[in-house]
Amino acid sequence: MPITTLSSRELNHDVTRAKKASMKGPVFITDRGKPVHVLLSFEDYQRLTRQHRNIVDVLAMPGEADIEFEAPRVDIGVEPADLSS
Repeated sequence: MPITTLSSRELNHDVTRAKKASMKGPVFITDRGKPVHVLLSFEDYQRLTRQHRNIVDVLAMPGEADIEFEAPRVDIGVEPADLSS
């Protein structure tokens, strides 16, 4: 994955170049030679920020009233343990 480095001035003059480069890898934006920003494709951003949520976290989110979820009923059979051995 190639990394492209552009100065803030170069970014301002050629945004299209930065956007195309971000589809191949991250674009470091520098200010006075120091990296200050990183431009990523939206797909890369989503991949980096993907969170593994469980059902409790999802149901606790705002707008949870819009989520329909009914847990299936589970019947577990219980048998006495055989301790004769």
